[in-house]
Amino acid sequence: MKRVVVVASGQSYRTGDFVAAAGLLQVDAIVAADVAPPLAGKQIEIRLDDPAGAARRIAALRPLPDAVVAIDDQGVAVAARASADLGLVHNPPQAIAATRDKLSMRRLLAAAGVHQPRFSPVAPGSGPAVAAELGFPVVFKPTGLSAGRGVIRADDAGSARRAEARIRAMLAEPGLPLLAEEYLPGTELIVEALLVDGHLEVLAVIDKPDPMEGPFFEETLLVTPSRHRPGVQEAAIGLTRSAVAALGLKTGPIHGEVRVGPDGSLWLLEVAARSIGGLCGRALSFGLVGESLEVIILRSALGMPMLDTTPARPAAGVLMLPIPATGMFTGVDGLEEARAVDGIDDVTMTIVPGRRVEALPEGDRYLGFVFAGGADPAAVERSLREAATRLTVMVDGEEMPNPVAPKR
Repeated sequence: MKRVVVVASGQSYRTGDFVAAAGLLQVDAIVAADVAPPLAGKQIEIRLDDPAGAARRIAALRPLPDAVVAIDDQGVAVAARASADLGLVHNPPQAIAATRDKLSMRRLLAAAGVHQPRFSPVAPGSGPAVAAELGFPVVFKPTGLSAGRGVIRADDAGSARRAEARIRAMLAEPGLPLLAEEYLPGTELIVEALLVDGHLEVLAVIDKPDPMEGPFFEETLLVTPSRHRPGVQEAAIGLTRSAVAALGLKTGPIHGEVRVGPDGSLWLLEVAARSIGGLCGRALSFGLVGESLEVIILRSALGMPMLDTTPARPAAGVLMLPIPATGMFTGVDGLEEARAVDGIDDVTMTIVPGRRVEALPEGDRYLGFVFAGGADPAAVERSLREAATRLTVMVDGEEMPNPVAPKR
């Protein structure tokens, strides 16, 4: 029996999904996580901030693993180091490091001529001056966080000063450089893919129908297949492929994000050496049997034959329920009404009532996920928007505004 190690944070949404995928493939799965067992099935405890030590712990397993797969950003360095130590196909550690440091990534992409936003590092206290040089509006980012955490748009010197201070207050090392980027108008799309023998195999191109305009950049709706014209989609895939090559990535899941301007111009926003975050992967299924994204990732990592990577359904999507305000999550009404909307597959809550929650830009979690399928992307979007109208989120006992914008 083949054996896979799944590297996960204790906060990972998808640990159970990967363990279930391994079970479907009749593969022995060991979870390597930064929390004490039991998290899910067989488990060992590691430190995600010590890739060398974690890799030694994984390499000591017997029988030896046939693959090491990271669920999310926190585990990619461990997976790469462990795979290298085991003599498995792996991404170079320096390439993985670049995906985890937005400033390093920007510099490598610039050196390779990949089209991306203009950018500049931000030393402590230099935010307003750097922003003025780039030209307002600008977007400030921490270099090492993910899931939209700490990403803030600034439209003038005052908001630049406040954004820098707010981001630095979130960091364990507030004196580290931040990243400032020019703000680009337009929409966004996602290129979800696998690197197999250095070749980028696209699994899905996914639209973000709601505008991402700031001041914080919270994702809500994702719908696939993309409704951008084929030339735009091919250009986005090409841009992602160029970025992967510039960073030196060699294998495994790839998650690319691209900004599409009103005139059709494209800019590479980021590339991650992992698959789509949260529970969003549940919206994707492949082939006649509807294999999950996690099954496809494990097949690739283990060198198992791919059955079929064409989408199993004409269209699918997910609504991520953002945390609308910082406070005590009291609950959500209308779950059964949302589930009853035509086209809705499921509504899954990931935070239980009675827990304190934190909104963006400090927070990095979602309350839950709504999944839908349909005959075409427009039908899926309608179902998700309709389901959103049925849900009422309560924080500190107060009803929060609907997070999903009305259809334009």
